[in-house]
Amino acid sequence: MTILVTGGAGFIGSNFVLDWLAAGGEPTEPIVNLDALTYAGNLHNLASLAGDARHVFVRGDIGDRLLVDRLLAEHRPRAIVNFAAESHVDRSILGPGAFIKTNVEGTFTLLEATRVHLQSLELAEREAFRFLHVSTDEVYGSLAPGAPAFTEEHPFEPNSPYSASKAASDHLVRAWFHTYGLPVLTTNCSNNYGPYHFPEKLIPLVIVNALAGKPLPVYGDGWQVRDWLYVGDHCAAIRAVLARGRVGETYNIGGWNEKPNIEIVQTVCALLDEMRPDPAGPRARLITHVKDRPGHDRRYAIDARKIERELGWRPAETFETGIRKTVRWYLEHADWVAQVQSGAYRDWVATHYGGRTAP
Repeated sequence: MTILVTGGAGFIGSNFVLDWLAAGGEPTEPIVNLDALTYAGNLHNLASLAGDARHVFVRGDIGDRLLVDRLLAEHRPRAIVNFAAESHVDRSILGPGAFIKTNVEGTFTLLEATRVHLQSLELAEREAFRFLHVSTDEVYGSLAPGAPAFTEEHPFEPNSPYSASKAASDHLVRAWFHTYGLPVLTTNCSNNYGPYHFPEKLIPLVIVNALAGKPLPVYGDGWQVRDWLYVGDHCAAIRAVLARGRVGETYNIGGWNEKPNIEIVQTVCALLDEMRPDPAGPRARLITHVKDRPGHDRRYAIDARKIERELGWRPAETFETGIRKTVRWYLEHADWVAQVQSGAYRDWVATHYGGRTAP
């Protein structure tokens, strides 16, 4: 038995692969890991698996139908877990085409390849097969202060090219279930944080910049609220959905940690001051408010009671324990941080934030 993981060299995907293979059990199902290794895909995330026969890495695009067909025929996985996605809102504003190609067209290719592949399986194999699509809470749009958190029945109201492309992919997955009977599961998660997070997202960007004494850019007033989920908890939730989720259902996965961005930045600064003091003074001095991005959603919040009620999952980490683990991990893995900060990454950060002025 094998599972096919797409996007398994990215932040959440690589954490899932490592978690899956470390979970034990006899035998541990091997993973075929398909990743295109774009800027956010990093084989260094998987360095500890070098020589492990349970992990087969294949460099390739989920939009490559011939490749996907070959992997399904060769490895005959009993499940697909689809992490592969372009996921950074700012990049989607500057270049939405890549998001349509990967998130919409790529998901379509995976669904079609899976639909054809299932026809070649025996009845028992078809009934056991699962296609788990990993998505985001951003498909639901923005919540007003005090409004109830997103449930699985909340209407889709995406506000960025990124969230629109993910909403489209969610709709495709739903349609392939209702039209073709594809055995799908969908998860919509809140903001993840933790090890191996590419340093363009808020928390790793703040850690990396603060250690270098660089400005810590905060959009607008910094009071955009997000629900924060430790990536290890997300991996555990996906395992639960894959094992026990009801076919055709959507499960929201959240951390029960609503916090404004400015508080996140201040918390990271305080932890860095505690763990590695800066002779120049508290790192909160580096906080720099910059012009807000277009269409910036004000608040996200996940109601995760369905997955708790049906599958018995709850996050193990509080934000306080998870963020401390995260900051410590970055301090202990300076070599990883240096490796991912390529010239292309530095150029992008300079281009994106360099022209912004304080509001």
